[in-house]
Amino acid sequence: GGIIATELVNVTKKFFTDKKINVKVEFSWGATEVKARLVDAIVELTETGTSLRANNLRIIDTVISSTTRLIANKKAWDDRFKREKIENISILLQAAIEARSKVGLKMNIKKEALESILQILPAEKSPTVSSLADPSYIAIEVIIDDQIERSLVPALKRAGASGIITYPLNKVIH
Repeated sequence: GGIIATELVNVTKKFFTDKKINVKVEFSWGATEVKARLVDAIVELTETGTSLRANNLRIIDTVISSTTRLIANKKAWDDRFKREKIENISILLQAAIEARSKVGLKMNIKKEALESILQILPAEKSPTVSSLADPSYIAIEVIIDDQIERSLVPALKRAGASGIITYPLNKVIH
């Protein structure tokens, strides 16, 4: 057995007991990844793993997966004013979660390249196309999955797009 540091003592104990691994689980209050050098292993809540990587740690197993839930009590939900506020919070939270996997993309193209650019450009519905001061050019703006950004931007450049910018999003509301 070894020593495991965690904020999730009971979950960690159950995980190792279920695997029939004898360990000592110690409570750790915050920044558990920093304490990894003082114990044999840690169990840590992580969303992206950035802090773990910054401390030269790697994930070797998933103890539990969880989801975030917005919960209202019945009395608050039955109150029309409070329900509207709760629904507003829900919309904004869902929009923030959706935005984490998207980026905005803007570019300028010659008008005659529009059809060829649209062939390679994914869009949620239809891209925004705007006129520019130079009438031979137009601007295109679209929201895309961040996973395709690296391959899409060079393809757009090769297809004639210029002034290409990508930017993070705060919220995407469907």
